[in-house]
Amino acid sequence: MPSRHRSRQRALQILYQIDVRTLPAGEAIETFYDTLYSSEVENEALAETPARDPFMEALVKGTTAGVGHIDETISSHSEHWRLERMPAVDRNILRMAVYEMLGEGTPPAVVIDEAIELARRFSGDESVKFINGVLDAVRKKYAAGGAAH
Repeated sequence: MPSRHRSRQRALQILYQIDVRTLPAGEAIETFYDTLYSSEVENEALAETPARDPFMEALVKGTTAGVGHIDETISSHSEHWRLERMPAVDRNILRMAVYEMLGEGTPPAVVIDEAIELARRFSGDESVKFINGVLDAVRKKYAAGGAAH
């Protein structure tokens, strides 16, 4: 089983595909596994189907299932930024992080740290600051007793 960090990277890649190609979550997950299997077979690293990644799948399915509420939460904490104007990578880092923080119960400090690492790897310096600010605002609201759903 991959590390949770690796699972989050995979989930982000799948969420990005869902967002830009408007794929259903299940199809995007299966496409990911097919691609992973094809790559590994070409490199002769693995001749059998790769193991499933339950945490990655939970992140993708949970994020996509709650995207309406998640997007409302992000929008209410991202001053002067409409969701559709955000870079797709940043939007999906935020979506996944909000889902994980509120839906999976992962400690906010862990979620924010992981989201910042994803932004450093897949986005830019400005995105790191923006994502940190939005997620910190979400954390403060729900720590102060805001309803999670």
